[in-house]
Amino acid sequence: MKVLMTADTVGGVWIYAVELSRALLREGVEVALATQGAPLTDAQREQVRGLAGVALFESAYKLEWMDDPWHDVARCSGWLLDVAAQVKPDVVHLNQFAYGGLPFRAPTVVVGHSCVMSWWAACRQDAPPAGWERYRREVTHGLQVADAVVAPTQAMLAALEHHYGPFSEARVIYNGRDAAERTPLPKEPLVLAAGRLWDAAKNVAALEAVAPRLPWAVVVAGDGRPASEGKPEPGRAHALGKLLPTVLDGWFRRAAIYALPARYEPFGLSVLEAAQAGCALVLGDIESLRELWEGCALFVPPEDDAALEGALQELIASPKRRELLAARARERARAYTPERMAAQYAALYRELAAAKRASFSVRREEVVCAS
Repeated sequence: MKVLMTADTVGGVWIYAVELSRALLREGVEVALATQGAPLTDAQREQVRGLAGVALFESAYKLEWMDDPWHDVARCSGWLLDVAAQVKPDVVHLNQFAYGGLPFRAPTVVVGHSCVMSWWAACRQDAPPAGWERYRREVTHGLQVADAVVAPTQAMLAALEHHYGPFSEARVIYNGRDAAERTPLPKEPLVLAAGRLWDAAKNVAALEAVAPRLPWAVVVAGDGRPASEGKPEPGRAHALGKLLPTVLDGWFRRAAIYALPARYEPFGLSVLEAAQAGCALVLGDIESLRELWEGCALFVPPEDDAALEGALQELIASPKRRELLAARARERARAYTPERMAAQYAALYRELAAAKRASFSVRREEVVCAS
């Protein structure tokens, strides 16, 4: 089986796409990976180099949520149809919404990793401005005409259905990560957070606000702020800057606590990585993170800095509690594997391809009978 998969290069979808592609190869699925958003970095290109069965098609067209993207979206649509004509996939797996309505010859799966409307509802008090109305229309059309819609949590699927639904075929497939590179090291007195520091959804500002009152150093990794000089020290938040995945893995393995008081997080690959590395988790009390980590983390209301500080102080003061939560989170993380994710996607691909073949067979018989 052959799948054409789109992937943006500017966020977590890239990590997801590479992880899924690698695991799909073991399911007997070849992948043509078509990139958008920005040119691939050398590190990203290295991640797919050597994956026999993964073909790379590169572009840098704007993504649908970027400023004034629609000229690029139109050009990318033609490019994707050309790639599909060359690849001849059995299924098209779209990690962007706007291309769900393109006239691909193969059935389409649209995966909703996040969206502007659900982000806005979680992070802003006002309604999206009128300038986002075209985005809403394009996303709605792409989702409603796709052969199947997938979301990484039930919470995200409910949000998609609320803003753009209903859909004829929809299901949840949890993301997965290979844990091999995140074996825990001896834990250090560090509170770690990772993500886009400029994104209100991650709510890293709340962690920075409570850092001066904590006896441990707080370190935050991600773009949006220059790296701090010197070593992390208690009493302030230390910015690490944007790190290569291998370097960030080292921080996950060393940190005793991972804190993400998120307002919005449809899945949270960084939380999964932290759990695999043996961190105790302090998370925003939102539906998606409860769905994934109930019983394995401390949850705090995203707007309650006092609750965040209290949860961190509790874990800092109680090694046994911290170790218990870390062990529970690591055990839960074993359920979110690339193998499980790929098996469920491969099963969906085969269902859609079989339905397409059956539909074609029926139409051909109708033509023969009519003649």
